Order: sequence, then C-alpha cells, then structure tokens
Amino acid sequence: MITLNNRTKIKKTKIRVGRGIGSGKGKTSGRGVKGQKSRSGVAIKSFEGGQMPLYRRLPKRGFNPIGKKNIAILNLNKIQSYIDKKNIKSSDLINTELLKKLKLINKNSIKLKILGSGNIKEKINVEADLASKSAIEKLEKIGGSIQIKK
Repeated sequence: MITLNNRTKIKKTKIRVGRGIGSGKGKTSGRGVKGQKSRSGVAIKSFEGGQMPLYRRLPKRGFNPIGKKNIAILNLNKIQSYIDKKNIKSSDLINTELLKKLKLINKNSIKLKILGSGNIKEKINVEADLASKSAIEKLEKIGGSIQIKK
C-alpha cells in the first residue's frame, strides 16, 4: 500500500548545471574538458573531417519508386484526334511500336493502357497491354477490336 511518505516522486526537480562544485554538475557542466563539443553551437553531426560525407557518397533515391513501370496512357478521344490530324491511319494496327515511332508516346514507356474517355468514330484495331472496361466496350460497340497482351 502506498502512503504519502513512500510514494514515487511525480515531479522531478531539474538539474541546474554549472552551479558550483557541490552540485556534481559544476565547472564544465558534465561536458568533459575543452574541445569543440564542450562549446555551445556545435554542429558536427555528419562532418567526417573533410572526407566526402556518407549522405553525399550514396546515390539519390528520393521519391522515385524503384520498380516503377512506365505506362503510357491514351484516351479514345486522343486516338480520334490523331486520326483526324492524319497522324494515324484508322486502317493500321495501333500499338506501342507505332506510337513510339510517330513520337505520340514517350520512348521510355514500357506498357500502353487505353482509357475510355471521349468517343471514337472510326473502326480501329488496337493492341495494348492494359485497357479499361469502358474503352473495350466503346471499341467493340463501334466495331473495332482490341487485343490485350499478356
């Protein structure tokens, strides 16, 4: 049972450093003797004595996910505008190789995804890695075809 005289202290007194030899934290205030670390305003966390610090020796890897797949996305209205501008013929097979060759998608993109935003008027054949349900629906409704690569 805890009584008033044997209970644990809740309020601990702050140690006052540099207040005389009797306090146990007098003179050098527990900082040892001389040198940069005993002074105020020390900032030597990553300093390695002039050697190139570790954080500068390692490559930058920030917010770029390592396993990121570059997926080029194309909406149906974008494909339609390319056909209208005569960049693409509606008769030929639209795939990553063709789009990269015509510089309509980035050369670094690995996969192609067709999205169903907008409308398409021409009957086209598309070969893509991924496609949304609405895109497939719209292409089949107009009589076009879409092959999805596995």
